[in-house]
Amino acid sequence: MSQLTPMMRQYLEVHEKAKDAILFFRLGDFYEMFFDDAVTASKELEITLTGRECGLEEKAPMCGVPYHSAEGYIAKLIEKGYKVAICEQVEDPKESKGIVKRDIVRVISPGTVSEGKFLKDKSNNYLMSIYGNLVDTGIAYMDVSTGEFYLTQISDLGNKDAVLDEIAKIAPSEILINTILYKDKHFKNVMNIKFSAYTNVLPSKYYESDKCRQSIAAVTGVYSVNSLGIEGREAAIKAAGALIRYIDETQMRSLSHIDKIIWYDIFEYMSIDHATRSNLELIKTIRGGEKQGSLLGVLDRTRTSMGSRKLKQWLSEPLRDAQRINFRLDAVESIYSEVELRENLKNVLDKIYDLKRIVGKLSFGNCNGRDMTALKESISVVPELKEILRNSGSHLIDEIIEKMDDMTDIKELIENAIDPDGPISVKDGGIIKYGYDETVDYYRDISVNSKDMILKLEQSEKEKTGIKSLKVKYNKVFGYYIEVTNSNIHLVPDNYIRKQTLSNCERYFTDELKNLENKILEADDKLVELEYEIFQNVRKVLVEGLDRVKETADYISQIDVFYSMAHVAYINNYAKPRVDNSDQIMIVEGRHPVVEGTMDQNLFVPNSAEADTGENRMIIITGPNMAGKSTYIRQIALITLMAQTGSFVPAKKAKIGVVDRIFTRVGASDDLASGQSTFMVEMSEVSNILKNASKKSLVILDEVGRGTSTFDGLSIAWSVVEHLAENIGCKTFFATHYHELTELEDLLEGVKNYCIKVQESENGVIFSRKIVSGNADKSYGIEVAKLAGLPESVINRSNELLNLLEKKEDKIKKGKSTQHLDFKPGNNLNLFNYQDKQIIEELGSLPLDDMTPMEAINYLNSLKKRLGGENK
Repeated sequence: MSQLTPMMRQYLEVHEKAKDAILFFRLGDFYEMFFDDAVTASKELEITLTGRECGLEEKAPMCGVPYHSAEGYIAKLIEKGYKVAICEQVEDPKESKGIVKRDIVRVISPGTVSEGKFLKDKSNNYLMSIYGNLVDTGIAYMDVSTGEFYLTQISDLGNKDAVLDEIAKIAPSEILINTILYKDKHFKNVMNIKFSAYTNVLPSKYYESDKCRQSIAAVTGVYSVNSLGIEGREAAIKAAGALIRYIDETQMRSLSHIDKIIWYDIFEYMSIDHATRSNLELIKTIRGGEKQGSLLGVLDRTRTSMGSRKLKQWLSEPLRDAQRINFRLDAVESIYSEVELRENLKNVLDKIYDLKRIVGKLSFGNCNGRDMTALKESISVVPELKEILRNSGSHLIDEIIEKMDDMTDIKELIENAIDPDGPISVKDGGIIKYGYDETVDYYRDISVNSKDMILKLEQSEKEKTGIKSLKVKYNKVFGYYIEVTNSNIHLVPDNYIRKQTLSNCERYFTDELKNLENKILEADDKLVELEYEIFQNVRKVLVEGLDRVKETADYISQIDVFYSMAHVAYINNYAKPRVDNSDQIMIVEGRHPVVEGTMDQNLFVPNSAEADTGENRMIIITGPNMAGKSTYIRQIALITLMAQTGSFVPAKKAKIGVVDRIFTRVGASDDLASGQSTFMVEMSEVSNILKNASKKSLVILDEVGRGTSTFDGLSIAWSVVEHLAENIGCKTFFATHYHELTELEDLLEGVKNYCIKVQESENGVIFSRKIVSGNADKSYGIEVAKLAGLPESVINRSNELLNLLEKKEDKIKKGKSTQHLDFKPGNNLNLFNYQDKQIIEELGSLPLDDMTPMEAINYLNSLKKRLGGENK
């Protein structure tokens, strides 16, 4: 260390404060990186790796990026899962002795980013904190860019599945976790494999109870956490306290917009595990992870970014309270039924900016005049928005517009103070509106009129001296000066003071010009300084009212979701479902909301569905692949979920009894990262369902047991059906190829058989995609293979083998099972007979221990002749 140069020693000392981050070390106009950071950054950012003398025998690896364009480079590193620490000069170089003092001013990680380039407009960026002990688990999560802060506690957990479900719902970009919970191997493995969040394991000092309480009280402005209703919820308090401390330590700046913690109970919402979210493609597609092709992609016609984020949140956590659901449905209906209202609402919402993220910028202190103008323009339409929705007939909307703040004072402050056409930078001047401050106006008049003042002085000097070519000019080195050519020097008056001599002219100044110069330059400097000071004062006033802006922004986002749901319902012919607390699901002519959008108009075949916890609790659906079984059972799950979100549904009519959970097991995929085969993944998901489903759940199962041999798979599928129907009694839709399961209709109470109707003809089969009562007696797999384009020779051979297998199955059923199949090509699939049990008994009684090798070979030769082996 002593061999290193002073600057490099400073670099390493600062880096010790953020060992797990890439340090952007400010040197002049660049952020420089050294040693391992430089090697990593040069590779990830594709920039040149160089070297710098550091006091050691070898140069230190080095790379750098311009400070004015660093944001883009930082964004790339964050996207790749790195943390970045920003190190700046923290003292004036003019006042420093020796090397300028530098320190970290901010640490940027995936969960703490707050600037535009780092964020997706229509997605929240959540930082999650999890604290778990042997009994309870606390979960806190926050979007630093909007100030949204949520908290819950999950009790009496043995396997932490509910915690994993919350992670799946929230989809954080970064997770803070305590060491106790992270030592749970199952939890750690599942979390690391299933979720891509950046993970920080925090030491115990972050979870000291008293300090956590103090942090929460400081943020929320309360004397004690008792007033927040979370006293006694120790795990939740520690999760929230650790999150706040982490934010404080990494951001190192005021976060005044984070002033409220929203407590929620996980039982308020439908529980949806990671597999179900993925299988139903609620937010993104399984393949590609795209929004288009998901349920969100269909339903999102919101007009604002914050409305889009709110819709995503609602789809991720459907309600379980029938009254709250119906309030939402009534709100959607009030907009759905009025075409003119929808159009007016759309026009107003289009004028509203992302208020929640503007609030974040104001709090951080990195906003500009245009952000304030966007806030003003958004606030300006609030009265119009309220007027459009007045007397809507919806209890929820009436309540929202009653609480919505017009914020007239905030609007007027920005209107009076901020120039809407000002520059982006707040330090370049021109940001404060003319007429707001007398001193600003005075200096601006001087600055703006300086050119005219100089021209006026120039004209006056021409007249006084008689020098028509005289010019008053300016440059950064010499300031303002009077320029006279050599041919006119004899006309220069005595009060001109020489400033510079050139080959063809002389440059002068006068006391009058010097005074004018001082006045102009002082005005420019004072104007920029004063405008920045006034801008910051305006920002401080706005920060005091951020809670009002946040609350109104949330109301606007809800209205935007209601508009989107109503608009989608209207254009797609959705119906308002009836939602209650019964155990019945009844859907008349339901459709899959995503699949129908990919097909030509009127080509999608609607199907009805009915299930309850009594006589219709287990619906077994048979039929060929490609006929629509999977689509049918998924649409039932999606329609149920949409209804409990508060959305109209793709059906002619629907009645949905609230379910506590939706489980799905569809599709087949290996989980190679965890070493699990397709069948192991399938069985793990089925196990989760059987352990956690209740009578109020909806279970969707597709082809359970197909990942293993026929008899094993059938046995598992059969027992799963029995367990769900008899032991749990929940509403279940079970699609299967195992026709044998249809026998359960006669053996178990509550089991009903349905199938996909298929029409056969000489030219093949037609899949009607219509669900009818009864069971299918064929799989039509070869017909599907033919439609898929398999070679004709393969299809013909498959039909031959199928005929043979069907004959064999028929013989087994009749008790004639001694014949075996010979699939050797070229023998026309003839049946052949083994001789009696006599040979088998003879083999079993052979004295193998007493036989010599030659005797054994001779016996096998004789056996071969007896079986006709010479001709085989």
